[in-house]
Amino acid sequence: MAVALIVGLQWGDEGKGKIVDLFARDYDYIVRFNGGDNAGHTVIKGNEEFKLHLLPSGIFYPEKFKVIGNGLVVNPETLGREIDEVEKRNYSLAKFLLSSDAHLIMKWHQLMDGTFASKKIGTTKKGIGPAYSDKASRTFALRACDLLLPEEELRKKIETIASHEKTLFSAFGIPEFDAKEVIDTMLQASRKLVPYIADTQFMLNRAVRDKKNILLEGAQGTMLDIDHGTFPYVTSSNATAGAACTGTGIPPNSIDRIVGIAKAYTTRVGKGPFPTELQGKEGNALRTAGNEFGTTTGRPRRCGWLDLVVLKFACMVNGVTETALTKLDVLSGLDEIKVCTSYQLDGSGISDFPLQPEKLARAVPVYENLKGWKKDISGCRTMEGLPQEAADYIGFLQNKLGVPIKTVSVGPKREQTIAPPS
Repeated sequence: MAVALIVGLQWGDEGKGKIVDLFARDYDYIVRFNGGDNAGHTVIKGNEEFKLHLLPSGIFYPEKFKVIGNGLVVNPETLGREIDEVEKRNYSLAKFLLSSDAHLIMKWHQLMDGTFASKKIGTTKKGIGPAYSDKASRTFALRACDLLLPEEELRKKIETIASHEKTLFSAFGIPEFDAKEVIDTMLQASRKLVPYIADTQFMLNRAVRDKKNILLEGAQGTMLDIDHGTFPYVTSSNATAGAACTGTGIPPNSIDRIVGIAKAYTTRVGKGPFPTELQGKEGNALRTAGNEFGTTTGRPRRCGWLDLVVLKFACMVNGVTETALTKLDVLSGLDEIKVCTSYQLDGSGISDFPLQPEKLARAVPVYENLKGWKKDISGCRTMEGLPQEAADYIGFLQNKLGVPIKTVSVGPKREQTIAPPS
């Protein structure tokens, strides 16, 4: 082992948190590389449950380094609260590090997000997009390294940016914010984060040279990637494998394992085309069985059958070397399970994912029907212990994808997993 990468293959919410936590036992570093607190990872150990939004999913391993990479945008208040929660529950963050190059989310980013983008494309209103916009503009942005400035210098820098933002707000008719309150809150939050700020690119590359085992953790999923996803109904960062390099500073030739995570069915949150979506009773039944409600917002997720057109595309752009299939247990009890293997588009059959949302909205899924199983599989720990129909389902998917399915999750807990020996 050297450097492994975990990415979502659908519209996020694939269960990456559990898989990262499971894999983390074999790695020295667990590193987040994209997104912000719009991502929610649920990690369960025994009777303990953490809903993480910024901290990497390795908190149950105090001896391992947990790193927020430079590719994230970080809300200092959110991160501070998350640190407090973890420490209150007696887990050490002595080996937690925040990249000095990570950009910061300010109050004005959240206000801007809530006013515009959330209404049009269904964002989480966390300020992610506006923060990435300011990062790209290179002019009115704050990074974690700015928190290391002397307090008066930092205050002046925030005041300058706040003045610009208030002018912008006035032009767009957005209710103003209290600049002094924002600055005071920021300064208070920064005191909590300063001890963790480090130039993580150097540390991670030294770890690579020392042949340490590094696990790179992606947020969201391939279909939410700003370049490769269902634009404009996407997130504001790259959620695919390439972002692991730009978001950490680890070079691509150091990554030798890319694990794609996919649910045994499909979900998505927010707006945008979704060819295999199930409406009415079928969709509600799948949502209830899978407890499909957003970790960050609590929004009910849209649910549908597994879409192999999506998964093949995601495996291709990520260079996936193996897959992990989650929530297989949710399908237990069904007489029949459908899998989308291609689309009909304007009267023609297609097997390649249509990149234009207008085309995707017109795509009609073509299904193959597989026999379901009645047995509760949440207690299965080997492939041999699964009902034949469940094993056939996995075999069918693996054959169609051309990528081995090496890990299967049959419940939310760490031990509810079928996986090869580490």
